[in-house]
Amino acid sequence: MTVSGTTLVLAAPADPATPATSATPASGRGRAAGPYRRLFALPGTRAFTAGNLLARLPTGMFGISAVMMIAGQRGSYALAGAVTATGLAAMALVAPWTARLVDRYGQARIAVPATLVAVLGSLALVVCVRTGAPAWTLFASYAATATTPNIGGMSRARWTHLLRDAPASHHTAMSFEQAADELCYLLGPVLAAFLCTAVFPEAGTLAGAALFLTGMLVFTAQRSTEPPATGAAPRHGSPLRALAPLLVLFGCLGLVFGSMEVTSIAHLDAAGLGAASGLVLALQAAGSCAAGLLYGTLRPRTLRTCLCALAVLMALPWAAAATGSVAALAGALLVAGMATAPTMVTAMSRVHALTPAGRLNEGMTLAVTAILAGIAAGSATAGLAVDRLGPPTAYLLPAAGALAAVGAAAAGRFIRRAGDRSRVVRAAAARDPR
Repeated sequence: MTVSGTTLVLAAPADPATPATSATPASGRGRAAGPYRRLFALPGTRAFTAGNLLARLPTGMFGISAVMMIAGQRGSYALAGAVTATGLAAMALVAPWTARLVDRYGQARIAVPATLVAVLGSLALVVCVRTGAPAWTLFASYAATATTPNIGGMSRARWTHLLRDAPASHHTAMSFEQAADELCYLLGPVLAAFLCTAVFPEAGTLAGAALFLTGMLVFTAQRSTEPPATGAAPRHGSPLRALAPLLVLFGCLGLVFGSMEVTSIAHLDAAGLGAASGLVLALQAAGSCAAGLLYGTLRPRTLRTCLCALAVLMALPWAAAATGSVAALAGALLVAGMATAPTMVTAMSRVHALTPAGRLNEGMTLAVTAILAGIAAGSATAGLAVDRLGPPTAYLLPAAGALAAVGAAAAGRFIRRAGDRSRVVRAAAARDPR
């Protein structure tokens, strides 16, 4: 710690994700390790990431598997939609409480039994559908899956614990996590649809349950990287109050995602693509995944900048749909998706900054819950807009949702930088080579 003029400089330890041997040798033959290579050089990170990815893939499988299974066996999409909607509503209520217990007692102690309850709920759903049980049993079984732990939040909490003194590497880790989300939501529905149609209707749900349980057991077995549990009732208040303005922003982002998906499905179906529409829809997730990985190698941008870029790019699908060209729409979805991951990474970093100590899992789960609420509202609104105005006009909804997110950010304090009244500067002893 030194004093330079009127500025207090606190020297932090070197970034733990930057090995001392990563510098480029004078001979020029070696090369500095890339940010992702340095990230996964940390002990235990590869193991918990493997379990995390295995458990995260089914998050994109369960919903569509349940719909296809119930509709296939009972012949009612209305029943299938009502069952899955009930499950989402139950999860919105239960997930924050599960996350609070994870923060208090530890990931392994809470996530494993919570996963077992969720898996049993999925198995019960399969049995009830297969045996022709009354409809109420389907609702009860799927509601039991609400105990599903937020695997993405727990993985981000591990990175935050490991990289608490390495902000640059933490940004890379959060970008990787967002890219992993996009990849799983890209591959999950494709795998579920294949299993439910090519094998048997219940195969998607059964495979998802097996993958989720196996991945969670592998993930929680890595105790060396697990954040310490608080072990007591939280001293701070609920993160809900601190995150309230930011949750409005996440709700607007969910509105963008939900309305874009429903509108695109309707537009592509009207264009006669049928089963091939899934490949076009996947382009948005692919663009977001690629952008997320790239963003992890760059300096983070402000939330305002990311949201403005999102608002501009979300207008592209509307313009492309007006041309009537499927190729133009595919390209527009790919480009529009590139704004998603940077926005989510930057917004999640604000969740980390605003959440009280020891409540990180709960804070991130509240953000996910807000997104789910926004997706539900966006899906319902887009459905009405498609029926009354047509798909091309309904593409204005994602753009409107992005503009609403910009407005929410402008109205909230979370985009404002703290004043530099004390002029305290935290300098790293060794810079993260970028």
